[in-house]
Amino acid sequence: MTAPSLKTAVVAGVGPGLGAALVRRFVAGGCRTAMLARSGDYLATLAAELPDGMTRPVPADLTDASSVQAAIRKAAADLGPIDLLVCHASHSLGEGLMDTTPEEFEHSWRVAAGGAFLCCQGVAPGMIERGSGVILFTGATSSVRGREGAVGFSAAKFAVRGLAGSIARELGPRGIHVAHVIIDGVIDLPDDHPKGAPPDGESTLDPDDIAESYWMLAHQPRSAWSSEIDLRPHDEKFFE
Repeated sequence: MTAPSLKTAVVAGVGPGLGAALVRRFVAGGCRTAMLARSGDYLATLAAELPDGMTRPVPADLTDASSVQAAIRKAAADLGPIDLLVCHASHSLGEGLMDTTPEEFEHSWRVAAGGAFLCCQGVAPGMIERGSGVILFTGATSSVRGREGAVGFSAAKFAVRGLAGSIARELGPRGIHVAHVIIDGVIDLPDDHPKGAPPDGESTLDPDDIAESYWMLAHQPRSAWSSEIDLRPHDEKFFE
C-alpha cells in the first residue's frame, strides 16, 4: 500500500530547536506549513529563511479555544486542507511538589495536553471527511517516567501520551494515523536557546535527525502504522 501524499502541515508550538527543524523538514518535503506559537516574532524570522509561500506564521495562544480555532481556520484558508498536525507545544513551570503553584501546574497541562486537544479538535473534522490524515505528538522521557522536580511537566506529558493513545483508537479506523514520539534524551539546541546548552559530554539528539523520524512516521503505509516510537542517542540509557 502506498504512503500518503501530504500537502499541508500544521506545527503547533514552534521555537528554535525541534519545532523549527520540523517546519524545515516538512517544507523541504513539499508541505506548505502553518507555524503556531504564542509569539509571532520568531515565526516571522523562521518564515523569512524558507521559500516564499511555503509557510504561514500564525500567532496563537494554545491554551485558548477560540484562539486555536481561529488559527486552524486561518491555516486551512491560507494553505489548503490540513493533512498533518504535529502537537509539539509544552511548558514547564514550577519545580517540585511544594514549590509549584496550582496555577503553574495547570498552565503546564493547558499548554501541552490542553493545547493538543484543541488542535486535534480543529483538524479532525476535515481529516475524517477525507478519510486520511496524520496527527503526531511530541513526548519525552517524562511521558513514561515522572521527572523529579518537574511535577507539572511530567503530569502534562503523561496526559499527552494518554490523549494520543485514545485518539489513535478513535481515529485510526477512520483512516487517520496517530502516533506519539518519545524523545528520551537531551535535544541539541542553539547556543542562545533559553534552555541553554546541555552539560559538557552529555549525548544529545540532533533536531534535524529527529525531524526525519517524524517525516518517516507521517509517510508510513496504512498496512504498517506505528502508534509510538522512542528516539535517543546511541548511548542513552533506556528510561533509567
